Amino acid sequence: MDALLVIGLVLVLFLVVTILRSVRIVSQGRARNVERLGRYHRTLQPGMSFVVPFVDRVCPVMELREQVVSFEPRPVITEDNLVVEIDTVLYFQVTDPRSAAYEIANYLQAVEQLTVTTLRNVVGSMDLEQTLTSRDDINSRLRGVLDDATGRWGLRVNRVEIKAIDPPKSIKDAMEKQMRAERDKRATVLSAEGQRQSQILTAEGDKQGAILRAEGQRAAAILAAEGQSSAIDQVFQAVHRNDPDPKVLAYQYLQMLPQLAQGDSNTFWVIPSEFTAALDGVTRAFSQALPRSPAAAADVPVPERLPSSAAQDLARAADAVDEALTAAAQAERSPAVVVPPISHNGSPPAQRDTE
Repeated sequence: MDALLVIGLVLVLFLVVTILRSVRIVSQGRARNVERLGRYHRTLQPGMSFVVPFVDRVCPVMELREQVVSFEPRPVITEDNLVVEIDTVLYFQVTDPRSAAYEIANYLQAVEQLTVTTLRNVVGSMDLEQTLTSRDDINSRLRGVLDDATGRWGLRVNRVEIKAIDPPKSIKDAMEKQMRAERDKRATVLSAEGQRQSQILTAEGDKQGAILRAEGQRAAAILAAEGQSSAIDQVFQAVHRNDPDPKVLAYQYLQMLPQLAQGDSNTFWVIPSEFTAALDGVTRAFSQALPRSPAAAADVPVPERLPSSAAQDLARAADAVDEALTAAAQAERSPAVVVPPISHNGSPPAQRDTE
């Protein structure tokens, strides 16, 4: 009885183990190869599958999803004999579990070694500057070579990225100096462009201001000339209309005499010859209006009241004498004055310097 119980328990246990070994559940995105008596039989897809216990051997789970592998930095020599450390990242996916399991012993190690070899071949044909600036070209060439080589291994390389390129420390220092020099150059160029633009704008403003000032001065000169022309025209018309005698002209000459000596910087001035004729007219006016001596005054009858024209002539003569005295006082303060003597014939005599 006890023996039968033990046998029954053994049979039940064997049955349970057999059932457990015959059922296999594979998760989504994974696959398992099945070997029957040491030969590849089939690949278990995601879900529940049944195998023959003790006859079929189920291989370890293989990942069918895209995998990311980062390789350690490897030294690579460039065309200009510089050693750089390049760190790569590989994105691949297992498309055929049978080929990945039986065509290559360790596909991950094989991909790593193939990546390093291809990277050395690609970078070896470039100098450092091309290596630093041609990452996309390097990535595309690496992907093409790896995809062709790993296709028969049941793998598909989706992307290959260069994560870092580390040149030697001396090269880094030189690159930093070059970068600072380039930035200083760009800053200097930008500053010079700003100064140039500022000078251009300032010059344009000065040009516009000069044009406006010139137009204003031109308009002012035109208006002044028109005013002078109108004044001269009116004076000319008044002179011809009133028909003045030589006494009036002599008085005008006497009025202009003090203006000739005005100014602190006047050291030399010339009296025109017409002034002698004007002064001669004034002299004749005095000789006609006043007696020269008491004896002559006794012979000339003096009217009780001077005519109005004579009184006006006397007043103008007195004003002319005052103006002449003022001009003489101003001429004494000047270093050198040229005064021609009075001539009754109206011709300018020889000039001489007086202190």
